Amino acid sequence: MLPTRSLAILTTAITLAGCAVGPDYVRPETPLPAAYLGQPAVDQRHAEAMADAATWWTAFDDPQLTQYVELALDQNLDLAQAAARVRQARAGLGAANAALLPSGGVSGQAARSYQSVETPLGQVLNSTPDFDRYGNAYEANLSASWEIDVFGGLRRGQEAALAEYQASEAAATATRLAVAAQTADIYISIRGLQTRIDVARSQVQTQEKLLSTIKLLYGKGLAAELQVQQAEGALAQVQASLPVLEDGLNAAMNALDVILGAVPGTHRTELASGLGIPIPPQIGAMGSPGDLLRRRPDLIAAERRLAASNARIGIAIAEYYPKFSLSGLIGSATSLSGGNVFSSGASQSAGVIGLRWRLFDFGRINAQIELAKGQEAEMLAAYRVAVLRATEDVENALSALVKREDQASVLARGVDSLARARTASFAAYEKGVVSLIEVLQADESLLRASDTRVQAQTGAARAAVAAFKALGGGWQPTATGESAQALRKRVTSSQSLVDKATSS
Repeated sequence: MLPTRSLAILTTAITLAGCAVGPDYVRPETPLPAAYLGQPAVDQRHAEAMADAATWWTAFDDPQLTQYVELALDQNLDLAQAAARVRQARAGLGAANAALLPSGGVSGQAARSYQSVETPLGQVLNSTPDFDRYGNAYEANLSASWEIDVFGGLRRGQEAALAEYQASEAAATATRLAVAAQTADIYISIRGLQTRIDVARSQVQTQEKLLSTIKLLYGKGLAAELQVQQAEGALAQVQASLPVLEDGLNAAMNALDVILGAVPGTHRTELASGLGIPIPPQIGAMGSPGDLLRRRPDLIAAERRLAASNARIGIAIAEYYPKFSLSGLIGSATSLSGGNVFSSGASQSAGVIGLRWRLFDFGRINAQIELAKGQEAEMLAAYRVAVLRATEDVENALSALVKREDQASVLARGVDSLARARTASFAAYEKGVVSLIEVLQADESLLRASDTRVQAQTGAARAAVAAFKALGGGWQPTATGESAQALRKRVTSSQSLVDKATSS
């Protein structure tokens, strides 16, 4: 039985265990505007499809794009790493929860010894009648211990572990969104490069026809040799642009294979036939900048890391105070004489109330508290700058989408005009009204305008992808705002990636 004073100390400790030292976490205020600057212009866009935020890639109406995004979400190795980090954080949370509970153990041992008679003890024992140099010893114990969390240091540790686990879940979902957006971005880049190559090759064919016509005229004495050389130079200039574009296309295809978790070259045959640049859909229900705090998982992760750093201040402050523990033991043991280990005479028990207090170590504790406060200030600044950069990402993407579409529209009219001008200049050249230089200049202007138009179309589609990513599209948070809890389903669906990565 424990002494009355010990019981009183234990009762007082348990009563005090309801409080926790250190600051309680308060979500920081983040003043943001009511609407995006670029939202009115985006709302005025004319798009055939309306995108759903959770599966925005399907609204591009490109089955191959949808196929590759879903394939990347299934087997991308960055997601495997993120899922593994979630498992690590979950293990840390389990350890923090276990620290609040009593721990117990069972121990037992059996020993057989042979006593020396040359030692002082052996000489004494050897002089006793019926001394047996062989001896057996048996012991079995059930022990338990419990650190009483009087001042809340362990509970603050649990808070920190829970926040880190939630941050890891949010970070895994942020990786998922990034992988989907990067896959779509690479795919659109591939289609844009293929279209630019088609434009260049079409221009090569036009230049080859022009050169053939000039050579024919030269053979009849109707064109000078200089004109043949000018046409050959123009043709070579267009042909020289193809290797650069083809090199970029090969690199983009290799990048797509890698993000799909495959060896470069795996999907090249599927991508060989150009399907054109996907048309960006309308961005619906983009919400307000304040909604980013709930929609973007990277912001959720930053906020949860801030909460974890706040809890660590309490962990450090708790070191100022004493630590109480309660432990006990019940068991039985026999001596060398080999009595019954389960007899009443062999039973044993113990109860201990422990105290540990870093009474003369306050200098080191002060340093640990200042370190924790500095880390909390760093996390607060990181969270605030992450919010600002998130709104910047959205504004930049919305602006790029609108402006690149405007550019593509203007260039479309310009390409039509330049195509008609080129036809007219060539007809005039055949009649001897204009020189060959004017035809070559018309060809160059048409090629440059056509290539720039394709780049604008590609840029608009990529800007749409960037807008969906910046707005946190690609998952569905809970309606209550408890987004960190909703991340678990997304992360759980990626757990198999860890096994795939380790088995390959």
